[in-house]
Amino acid sequence: MKGYTLYSWNVNGIRAVWGKEILPGIRFADFLVREGPDVFCLQETKADARSLTQEMTRIPGYFFYINPAARKGYSGVAMYSKIEPISLQTGGLSPEFDTEGRIITARFADFVLINVYFPNGGASEERLAYKLRFYEVFLEKIKAMDASGERIVFCGDVNTAHRSIDLARPKENEQISGFLPIEREWIDRVIGAGFYDSFRLFSDEKDQYTWWDYKSHARERNVGWRIDYFFVNEAIRSFVTHAQIRQDIMGSDHCPITLTLEFP
Repeated sequence: MKGYTLYSWNVNGIRAVWGKEILPGIRFADFLVREGPDVFCLQETKADARSLTQEMTRIPGYFFYINPAARKGYSGVAMYSKIEPISLQTGGLSPEFDTEGRIITARFADFVLINVYFPNGGASEERLAYKLRFYEVFLEKIKAMDASGERIVFCGDVNTAHRSIDLARPKENEQISGFLPIEREWIDRVIGAGFYDSFRLFSDEKDQYTWWDYKSHARERNVGWRIDYFFVNEAIRSFVTHAQIRQDIMGSDHCPITLTLEFP
């Protein structure tokens, strides 16, 4: 059997999280080496390669890739991988979206992995419209890839909780971006297109969240939202053996999520 362990985490700034203890006595780099995931996808890195130290970009045993936003200190995604991808693309949606550094697509021998930081629609009506346009373009991209027969995994901060079970206070947030009917309906359409929310393949538990508001100290009370996901298509679903939310890991307002794949 050939196995892969994948991690995804919105770190809310790679430089900010780097020096923090994310577990007692363990910094980010130590954690990466100790856990040893095959691929670790990061979102909201808020950095470009020039602003990172060699320690951050040259972790032994890992290739490092980054797609920064044109605007400094904003958005961005990155990827640490033990396996050198067969091909790697940064961006590739449209000029409107590619300037914000929101996507890396890596093709491996057994599957294609898309690391995405979806826009937040809460700042204004314009940003909500931008988020919804991003959703549409991305859905068309993955539907075309699925139709071509590729095994697809996409992960990241989707910035929307899908069902009432996925946030602590659904009634209070029905008119808030991140739980609007039109945003939730997009996830329905992703599922309708043949993709699976991997965590829900294994668990229908409540109180399983990946983001908590800093300002209200919501994590201490577990008043959270599950807005970070690994989605898989039908072509790879049978190879998914485990999915987990790592609420024990600190250092960001999000926590990491994991996916395990096993191929014969």
